[in-house]
Amino acid sequence: MKNSRKKWKCSSLHFCMLLLVMTGCLSSCKKYLDVVPDNVSTIDNVFKLRVEAEKYLFTCYSYLPKNGDGWYNAALTGADEIWYPQNDQTHWHPAFRIAQGQQTVADPYFNEWQGNLKGNNGTFNYLKIWNAIRNCNILLENMRDLTKVPDITSTERSRWIGEGLFLKAYYHYYMLRMYGPIPLMNENVPVDADLTSSYVKRAPVDECVNAISDWLDSATVLLPERIINQNTELGRVTQPIALAVKAKLLVMAASPLFNGNPDYAGFTNKDGAALFNPTFDPNKWVKARDAVKAAIESAEANNFALYKYTNDVLGLSDATKTQLNVRNAITQRWGPECVWGLAQSYFVNESLCMPPTERGTNNNHGGQLQGVWAPPMKIVKLFYTANGVPIEEDKTLSFNNYDQLRTATVADRYNIEPGFTTARINFDREPRFYADLGFDGGIWYMKDGNATSSDIGTFYLKAKNSQRAGFGDFRNWSETGYFVKKLVSWESTTRGISAPVWRQYPWPEIRLADLYLLYAETENEVNGGSALAISYLDKVRERAGLKGIVESWTNYSNSPSKYASKEGLRAIIHRERTIELLFEGQRLWDLKRWKEAADELNKDITGWSIQGSTDNTYYKERFIYNQQFIAPRDYFWPIGNYDIRRNPLLVENPGW
Repeated sequence: MKNSRKKWKCSSLHFCMLLLVMTGCLSSCKKYLDVVPDNVSTIDNVFKLRVEAEKYLFTCYSYLPKNGDGWYNAALTGADEIWYPQNDQTHWHPAFRIAQGQQTVADPYFNEWQGNLKGNNGTFNYLKIWNAIRNCNILLENMRDLTKVPDITSTERSRWIGEGLFLKAYYHYYMLRMYGPIPLMNENVPVDADLTSSYVKRAPVDECVNAISDWLDSATVLLPERIINQNTELGRVTQPIALAVKAKLLVMAASPLFNGNPDYAGFTNKDGAALFNPTFDPNKWVKARDAVKAAIESAEANNFALYKYTNDVLGLSDATKTQLNVRNAITQRWGPECVWGLAQSYFVNESLCMPPTERGTNNNHGGQLQGVWAPPMKIVKLFYTANGVPIEEDKTLSFNNYDQLRTATVADRYNIEPGFTTARINFDREPRFYADLGFDGGIWYMKDGNATSSDIGTFYLKAKNSQRAGFGDFRNWSETGYFVKKLVSWESTTRGISAPVWRQYPWPEIRLADLYLLYAETENEVNGGSALAISYLDKVRERAGLKGIVESWTNYSNSPSKYASKEGLRAIIHRERTIELLFEGQRLWDLKRWKEAADELNKDITGWSIQGSTDNTYYKERFIYNQQFIAPRDYFWPIGNYDIRRNPLLVENPGW
């Protein structure tokens, strides 16, 4: 390292880490992030002793996206899964404005290139990903120098190098997914270099993917298989995490947006170098499949498994236990399915998901904004019927008149309040529908829903105008009449108190179910209609209380052989993946890599007529917003005018 770079000041890192400490320390499993390089003025000093070098390592971690907070997870509200009250712009934020079609090249929303316009109050606006990569490079260069940090063991030195490589790779992957071809920052430009040396240009997509994949390979062999000291190290990266990120990288690279996309055939750097290969390469799907399989094998070898609610001591019904299979796969802290949990980013938006309910007194929420994350009607329609097939395909259950009124019976008591009249679309749906969604008349099981923790006589919703969960508050209402139950821990305390105690949990960035579904997808692309692909779909479906693909489609679908072809099974896989991962920030990136965003994100946002106060006036589908997605422009974020003008080698994304 040049002397000029050794004197690089750490004041900005002090600030970033101070903010992290002030805002992020929620449990002992995040203690490893609660440190700041105190009174360290130069890089030389940082790497003289292990204790200071470790703080620098944790600084590199501090830039990981805060995906457990809806303000900072671009995908949660940047697509169409969650809609905010249309006339209450006070609580809109950059990602939701992107969903509204308001992205701009002049001052881009959720601007990761510059590190700003990402949240509601600017607290984390300037945690720049490029700074993160620079810090990783500094860490790697110094830790590879055996004269630095003399009081560290060789095993720990190797691990830290692996962590630095992983983080460097992940930050590049994060930007690649958002912007397309990006500059590869393999080494830092010395601070005393002339201005022209600091200009960077975008590398072709295939070059980006290969470099990130190589970094991940190098990291994997240096990382531990599992976390041994769970009191202090949960959230630090492991081999299964590195392999999972590589799998997701290569699946993205094999998908239509990146693999032979004719839309970008003429997209070049200023020197004429093509940034996309316009020729489809089927071998990319083979590489992706093999990478996903390696990630699954590593995860399973380290005891990761699909979550299932067992050891029931509350006498819950099978229906409720199946719903807890689904909900707890997300909300169980460090559950068996969570391959990568973000220790620095716990989910903090439970109040935005859960509305006030009937039975109990959880109608205050301590003045918190509540129940405003609203799934649109098109999301509601995505869930399968009770027979495990799409509502438009089921030949035994008709949903043609989905707004038709129907009264719940005792047989519906674990899903809908008996005697309650609600819409036909809320009946005869798969378990994930009831695990994921709250709705007018729907049961919302919580452990404290009654004095006995039973699922009989527990919380349920009334969501019509002027009712507890309905329109009428100046800011607390669902724009569509539906609510996000999936992300609320069933063990949060919400009954009989003025302010709920939310049982926050580390955000599950990668679940084993995600990997199973990716394996099904990649195997089908390599071997169309593959029975092996179907078997991995069935693992996820069985946990969700559904029959297998072959049995469900053969017996209940009006397209009984759909699963037998590559195209038919692809459609099934895409829908299965969408349903399983709803409200987890996956849909936006999946729609983009599949090149389906232009279809799905140009459909109208609709919901119930929430100002209706009777069954007949409420249960009418109402237009809310005409969502617009312009292809190919909107498939990638704009870099923005500022950086394009400042760096003469950068080219803007097409359409911007």
